[in-house]
Amino acid sequence: MVLADLGRRINSALAQINKEPVIDAKVLDALLKEICAALLAADVNVRLVSTLRNNVKNTVNIQELAAGINKRKLIQKAVLDELCKLVEPGVEPYKPKKGKVNIIMFVGLQGSGKTTTCTKLAYHYQRKGWKVCLVCADTFRAGAFDQLKQNATKAKIPYFGSYTETDPVQIAHEGVEKFKKEGFEIIIVDTSGRHKQEFELFEEMKQISAVVNPNNTIFVMDGTIGQAAESQAKAFHEAAEIGSIIITKMDGHAKGGGAISAVAATRSPIIFIGTGEHLHDLERFEPRRFIQKMLGMGDISGLMETVQDLKLDQNKNLIKNLEQGIFTIRDMYEQFQNISQLGPLSKMMQMMPGMSEMNFEGSDELGAQRIKRLMTIMDSMNETELDSDGKLFHSQPKRIQRVARGSGTSVREVEELLIQHKAFQGMVKKFGGNKGLFKGMGAPGMDGSKSSQQMMSQMQRMMPRGMNMNDMMRQMMGGMGGGGLGGGLGGMPDLSQMQNMMKQMGLGGMPGMGGNRR
Repeated sequence: MVLADLGRRINSALAQINKEPVIDAKVLDALLKEICAALLAADVNVRLVSTLRNNVKNTVNIQELAAGINKRKLIQKAVLDELCKLVEPGVEPYKPKKGKVNIIMFVGLQGSGKTTTCTKLAYHYQRKGWKVCLVCADTFRAGAFDQLKQNATKAKIPYFGSYTETDPVQIAHEGVEKFKKEGFEIIIVDTSGRHKQEFELFEEMKQISAVVNPNNTIFVMDGTIGQAAESQAKAFHEAAEIGSIIITKMDGHAKGGGAISAVAATRSPIIFIGTGEHLHDLERFEPRRFIQKMLGMGDISGLMETVQDLKLDQNKNLIKNLEQGIFTIRDMYEQFQNISQLGPLSKMMQMMPGMSEMNFEGSDELGAQRIKRLMTIMDSMNETELDSDGKLFHSQPKRIQRVARGSGTSVREVEELLIQHKAFQGMVKKFGGNKGLFKGMGAPGMDGSKSSQQMMSQMQRMMPRGMNMNDMMRQMMGGMGGGGLGGGLGGMPDLSQMQNMMKQMGLGGMPGMGGNRR
C-alpha cells in the first residue's frame, strides 16, 4: 500500500533527526525536503506541500528558540500537526442517532465502488448493534440489484429492490417507507451512477433526495483519481447537498494521498476509506488517528473500539472465568471465533504501536487458515473436553488420538493446540484471579472497570524484566518476520519457542506431551 510507504518515508526522515548531534536550520531543511518529496510522490498537491513546509518553518524558528528547548520534539510535533491539517477538513460529519430513523443516501460515479461500500457501511453499523437495512434504487446499471442482494445476503442484512420497477424514485420511496414501518434505525439507499458527471445523474439524485429526505448524503469517490478529486467533489457539492465522503480503492494506488488532501481542501468531511473488497475493509477516518497509524504510531483507540464491537463484556461466563483465573478450551474456541470476526490480522496489528513496520505479506490468509484448523480440532472434542483445562488429555492420552482421527489432523497438531491453550491459560492465571487484572471487566455499564491504559500498564509491570507487550505478541504468535507470520498462525507453532515463552512468563511447561505420540 503506497500510503504505508509514505508513512515509512516520513517516519524515517523524522527518526533521522535523532541521530544528529546538533539540530540547526540545515538539519531542519533536509528533514522538510525529504518529507515534501515523499508527499509529492504520493500525489499530494504541490501548493499544499509548500504550505506545510512554510508552516513548519514558521512554527520551528531555529534561530529564535531559547536554549534548553527540546528541538527534536518540537519539530516532530510541528510536522505531525501539519500533516493532520493536510487531511483535516474542519467540518463535523453527520452522526446517526440511536433509536431514531437515519436515512443515508449514497451517490457517486459508476465504477467508484458505491454498491459494495453501501454493504460495508451497513455491516459496520450492524456490528455496533444498529438495526440496519439496504435499499437498491439503482435501475441504470444491469446487475446492480443482484450485486447488492448478494452482498447483503452474505452480511445477513435485510434489503429491498425490484426486478420489474424501472423508476428509481418509486423504488427508493417504497423501500424507505417499508423499513420505516419495520422500525429500522439506519436505512441506506444506493442510487445509480454514471460514467461521467451529467445532467441525468444529478437530476435523478435530486428527485430521490426529495422523496426519501435523507439525513446524510454520502458521496463515494474513487481514490485512484488523485488530485482530480477536488473538482469532482466540488461538482457534486454544487448539484446535491453532500454531507460526507467515503474514498474507495485506497489499498494500493499511488494517488491515495492526492485524493485525501484534495477532498480535505474542499472542506468536505471524509468519514471512511475503503481499503479492499471484503466486508471489513472499511476504516473510519479521523485525521489524527489516520496520520498516527500511517507513521507507525499505532491506533490504540481504534483497536479498543474494534475489540469492544465484539461485546465481550456481555459474555458473563467468560468474564467470570477470567476474574477467577480460569481459561477452558471452550473459552479459547470462543476467542478464536471472536478473532475471526475482527477482520484481517495485519490491520489489527497495524493498530499496535511499533508493529506496523513488520512484514505481514501472506499473513492474513495463513492466519485465517491456521485458526480454522485449530477450531476444526476443537470441533471434534466432546463437551467434557471443551469445558476442561486440558489436564484430561494429559491423564488420558487416548483422547488425543480420538480427536486427531475425528478432525482429520495428526496427534502432533492436537498436542500443539493443547500447548497453545496451556500458554493462554497460564497468562489468564497470571493476570486474573488475585492479581485482579480482569477484575471489574463485567461491571454493569463498564463503569467500575479498568481503563485500557490501566490494564496495559498493569500487564507491562507483570512482564518479566526486559520483555514488553510487542515482544509478548510476537512470541505468542510464534514469531513474525521473514515473509510474514510464521509459527503460531502462519503454519505449525514452534514448540520450543512456545515453551521458552511460557518459561519467561513464569507459566511453566506442559510435561509429558511429547510422549503421547503414537
